[in-house]
Amino acid sequence: MGEKRALAGVGGIHAGPSAREPQSDQNAQTTERDASRLWHVTLSVSGAEAPLAEVRRALEQLAHDHPFLLTSRYANDHAEIRYWEEARDLHDAAAIALRLWGEHRATAHLPPWEIVGLEVIDRETYHLRVAEGYGPPPATPVGVHPF
Repeated sequence: MGEKRALAGVGGIHAGPSAREPQSDQNAQTTERDASRLWHVTLSVSGAEAPLAEVRRALEQLAHDHPFLLTSRYANDHAEIRYWEEARDLHDAAAIALRLWGEHRATAHLPPWEIVGLEVIDRETYHLRVAEGYGPPPATPVGVHPF
């Protein structure tokens, strides 16, 4: 997935037919389906109480390790992490999100909490919700903050 993400931003890389070859409707649909999209992820975790300073330091390390992290809010027994993920579809974005906490638990020294909530919405839905005054407000200030 990381290689695909890196290649997606490189100009001139094109996996489909050349610009001179006409695309059939089926090829166009495949290209659209395989294209990466942005997904807004809200991951909620909770568990046994941990010292606030340790929770903050762990979330700051997670933000350093996972540079797409927008904001984290935390208390001594729960946290909420919000970020944008690039993925082909909702299933891929959700799978990546569900692995985030466990994959970074040891390196970021995250508390041994479990994932208790996950919301993954596409970019259009996120902006529609914000414009209509409901849903997650824009992630400001960016960073790690107490609830």
